Amino acid sequence: MEFGTPLIPATLVRRYKRFLADAILDDGTEVTAHCANPGSMMGLKDEGLRIWLEPNDDPQKKLKYGWRLVDHQNGHFTGVDTSVPNRALRVALMAGEVPELAAYTDVRPEVKYGQNSRIDFLLSNGAGQDLYVEVKSVTLSRIPGKAEFPDSVTARGTKHLQELAEVVRSGGRAMMLYLVQRTDCDHVTLAEDIDPTYAAAFDTAQAAGVEVLAYDCRISPQGITVGRRLPFNR
Repeated sequence: MEFGTPLIPATLVRRYKRFLADAILDDGTEVTAHCANPGSMMGLKDEGLRIWLEPNDDPQKKLKYGWRLVDHQNGHFTGVDTSVPNRALRVALMAGEVPELAAYTDVRPEVKYGQNSRIDFLLSNGAGQDLYVEVKSVTLSRIPGKAEFPDSVTARGTKHLQELAEVVRSGGRAMMLYLVQRTDCDHVTLAEDIDPTYAAAFDTAQAAGVEVLAYDCRISPQGITVGRRLPFNR
């Protein structure tokens, strides 16, 4: 998935009100960007960080910049836009680039299920078998090499696990897919200390038969694509 508009570098001043961030462009101009990330963004919102913004000229948008990347300036990047994983994964699924899911040729996003929920992807194969796939964007890393989810308490995430478990109990197949929007991690785990309720719901869902899959991303200022499979260590 390529960015629609070439990104431009900036220096982060602050992130506030969850969805806003002030930054200084390299020419000294201070701008306000939309931050499409409702999480805590732990470790990714410190003043002075090098970031990348996507400009736009859409008259319908109040803010003319969107915050897309943190540049760790050591060759690694983190994607902060939580809408990106679903878009990048959809491209990969349509192209059959996720080997574990390549047998599913029909890819339908945002299908209603459960209690007033929408599954990120409902996959179907030629035999009429469905797979419910919920996707989570992973950006937290407190220990080098280790990606963790979540970065804040997520009642919504807990609900998704419970509904996936119900799919399996009803005879279906369901999967939680953690997509790591970082290039500096080689395995994934749960941040149980941050949200023990989510961790407990995960254990219950996995015991019920919900499958778990984790992938990382290839990230650059040009775009974000699904990368390699990572081990998930509970």
